[in-house]
Amino acid sequence: METIYDVIIIGSGPAGLSAAVYAKRAQMDTLVIEKEPMSGGQIVYTYEVDNYLGIPGINGFDLGMKMREHADKFGAEFVTGEVQLIDASDKIKTVVLTDDTMYKTRTIVVATGAQSSRLGAEGEARLSGMGVSYCATCDGAFFRDKTVAVIGGGDTAVEDAIFLARGSKKVYVVHRRDEFRAAKVLQNKLLSLPNVEVIWNSTLEEISGEEKVGSISVKNVKDGKITAYDVDGVFIAVGSKPNSKIVEGIVECDGSGYIISGEDCVTSANGIFAAGDVRTKRLRQVITAAGDGACAISSVERYISEEF
Repeated sequence: METIYDVIIIGSGPAGLSAAVYAKRAQMDTLVIEKEPMSGGQIVYTYEVDNYLGIPGINGFDLGMKMREHADKFGAEFVTGEVQLIDASDKIKTVVLTDDTMYKTRTIVVATGAQSSRLGAEGEARLSGMGVSYCATCDGAFFRDKTVAVIGGGDTAVEDAIFLARGSKKVYVVHRRDEFRAAKVLQNKLLSLPNVEVIWNSTLEEISGEEKVGSISVKNVKDGKITAYDVDGVFIAVGSKPNSKIVEGIVECDGSGYIISGEDCVTSANGIFAAGDVRTKRLRQVITAAGDGACAISSVERYISEEF
């Protein structure tokens, strides 16, 4: 007899694992589909997580493993595979993997996360997690009284620079144009800060260092001159891309591809919910992703009780 799950959770980062814990505690038949052979999402590649409540200073890998162990404790079922198709045309939905394995479910929680955009600069990948960061609110505290660089010129980059300037000794902002794209009020705030220096018309060419970041090389796009700056950290803020392709045309997304949903994680499609970094939200952090997992399952419970 074919299994029909109460909920299939796509993704096994903090949002997906939190959803799995709450779903199993609610005695739901639960399947978690994870693309990678290791749970935890992006946090497993993070050297240190210092802002997750109650576990300061834990490294990302250990935190991810603890979350997976928690889900295992309650008996969540896991399968490794990549989703290629979701058929939501019927009340009972079908999830198809790339190997053509099919699963049936009453509800789906999309917790596939988002990927920070990389620049591809020399040394960026090698020093990621060792001074190269894509999240100022996550890692800014590690650079108190140090010198950092922010790469970008949009709202996120300017907000990150303002945030970092509160604790860092010096903040360089490297932008390829001669004016910011950020909101004017943010620009004014940034440019009024005494410990911020903007490097206009410039691109990041290289990040140097052995076991940690030591300097950056910046190229002026007008005259080609390359200048080195001593920095302890580099924050790259050139955007992010949500992993929402599998639900294109099924749920409503914003102009950047983030799934539109509120704090209840309800989407425009009946029985499909979005949790974590893949949905529209102000703050994308481990703790808010975990909270989304709980909220999504609360909405799943309500939906199932009303529809089945």
